[in-house]
Amino acid sequence: MTAFVVLFVVAVVPLAPTEAVLIGYGVLAASGELSLTAVIAVAAVGCTVSDMVNFAVGRGAGMRALTRFSQRPGPRAVIAWTASKLATRGESILVAVRFVPGGGLVGAVLAGALRWPLRRFAPIAVVGAALWSAYTATLGYFGGQLFTDPVVATLISFGVATVISVPIGMAVKAAQRRVVDAAVPA
Repeated sequence: MTAFVVLFVVAVVPLAPTEAVLIGYGVLAASGELSLTAVIAVAAVGCTVSDMVNFAVGRGAGMRALTRFSQRPGPRAVIAWTASKLATRGESILVAVRFVPGGGLVGAVLAGALRWPLRRFAPIAVVGAALWSAYTATLGYFGGQLFTDPVVATLISFGVATVISVPIGMAVKAAQRRVVDAAVPA
């Protein structure tokens, strides 16, 4: 039970190393010490709670923070790009951004700051948290199935997660950089 409390707390706290902990718990599930289904469920609930808190923060202070952040043309262009993507393809963007490190936090705050209705945001938060939790815990689980040493399994699983998430983050940064370059006068 203590392991699940720790997992829940790590999943709720913004910027905590949730991915690393969840991969480790997936490795433990592969060894039979924990239930993979329970690990995924606890992480998904914790991440959803975190998203709801971050959404509320965005609702309460997000616009002031965004206004202050967007005084320069570059950041203003990034916010405009993100806002337009959330307006046109918001649900898929919020689910996808969950797979970029720190993306769940940013997406939830922006959705709150952009005044998304809670009834629109909540189901997306649940789906994104569940998919991300299942993906991450399953990486650890498969690593634990392939390697008997839990340290090696965790490191390999974390490496695979990094190899998958880094290109996604780089693609997002490149798209934002193009928007910033177009907005900043030469």
